[in-house]
Amino acid sequence: MAFEYETDPQAIETESFRQIRTLTELSAFTRAEQQVAMRVVHSVGIPAVAEQIRFSPNACEAGCAALEGDAEILCDVEMVKQGITKRMIVRPPLCFLNSDEAIRLARKRGETRSMAALDCWLPCLEGSIVVIGNAPTALFRLLEMIESGAPKPALVIGMPVGFVGAAESKQALWDHHQRLGIECITLLGREGGSAVSSASCNALLRVNRGEIY
Repeated sequence: MAFEYETDPQAIETESFRQIRTLTELSAFTRAEQQVAMRVVHSVGIPAVAEQIRFSPNACEAGCAALEGDAEILCDVEMVKQGITKRMIVRPPLCFLNSDEAIRLARKRGETRSMAALDCWLPCLEGSIVVIGNAPTALFRLLEMIESGAPKPALVIGMPVGFVGAAESKQALWDHHQRLGIECITLLGREGGSAVSSASCNALLRVNRGEIY
């Protein structure tokens, strides 16, 4: 049995983004924001999800500048870490979810490892790119830490997925980012996940390289 289908990777990507531009309302976004929005749509296959994306005023500019300067990329889970395009970065992304210290602290405090792992972020948090795609508790803890005076990342990409705390954590990020003095990109509602969050970071990396659709 033989099937007829496109096999050229560049042709597949080009046609995918042509369709996304046709099917998605992008007029409210800047050029860089459009690239992020299209990557999010590409990750979930639902054009309407673009309506849920929110950008703080200088999110893309701050993120691109930090990435251009080889800032640390901090990830809440390994799936997010693995989703970052390695050919575009100098430093490997960091994820402390499975570190001995995160496991010890989580057991001691009776909290999620995703929350405890943020203690390991502190030495490299300032000026970093934070990418949270799975754990609402990590996003809530990050906001609490910044509220208490922790160093501020250059950009928070906060897109955890799920039914318990996901929508609430992203709404909290959006409601309080200005007061906390942080730039952010988020996807309101229950939708989100490792793929959309890492794709958002990858979109900014591609903007820096002039890979624009």
